[in-house]
Amino acid sequence: MSAKSAMEQAKANWEMYYTLSQELLKFIGKEDIDEFIDLTQQREKLVARMKGLPETEAYRKTAECQALIEQIKPLDMQIIYKAKSWLNKSKRQNATVHAYDLQGINPLGNILNKKY
Repeated sequence: MSAKSAMEQAKANWEMYYTLSQELLKFIGKEDIDEFIDLTQQREKLVARMKGLPETEAYRKTAECQALIEQIKPLDMQIIYKAKSWLNKSKRQNATVHAYDLQGINPLGNILNKKY
């Protein structure tokens, strides 16, 4: 791969990272967790590819990439905030569901068969 095409690939990778960040934010906002997880995995693979391309760091130092990074940072902060919020909400819902578990009690014998 020539230096020019490697630099173009680095640019394309950063643009894809930005696009995936936008999509992550959209799907966590919709609480479409399956799609969110799929997009997270895609972004992880992209990051691995970016780390394997030495030109990624060279492109990162350009003004063009720095401007893109400034657009990515607030998206990542929103994704983190919404993901934590969703996780906390899920934990509360899970705790509520488990509060109604009838552990240690035979639900067929003890509660339903009592005469009041």
